[in-house]
Amino acid sequence: VQLVESGGGLVQAGGSLRLSCAASGSTFSINAMAWYRQAPGKQRELVASITSGGGRSNYADSVKGRFTISRDNTKNTMYLQMNSLKPEDTAVYYCNRGIYSGNYYHSYDDWGQGTQVTVSS
Repeated sequence: VQLVESGGGLVQAGGSLRLSCAASGSTFSINAMAWYRQAPGKQRELVASITSGGGRSNYADSVKGRFTISRDNTKNTMYLQMNSLKPEDTAVYYCNRGIYSGNYYHSYDDWGQGTQVTVSS
């Protein structure tokens, strides 16, 4: 599975961006998916995840109410709508394929190349 992120950029605090993750292959619709991010000097962290059918999603506390994860299985594409962006949201954002076990998301070792999001104050 190949994952390709796009949509990153430079935005002022309070602004919005929409990230996309395009997946190759025929298994997209049966996999849970997620967005992670990694800021300089920090560990990669789970931002949001979504079930294979899109009916359930989970968010990190730091982005709840500001970010929305979604997917379109007809287009093999996942999205992350980011509103009310803060400087602390600055990071490289990665999409990931995985699986849910109960209410917990577990990642497979499938990663895109990442897209840079920079939020200026």
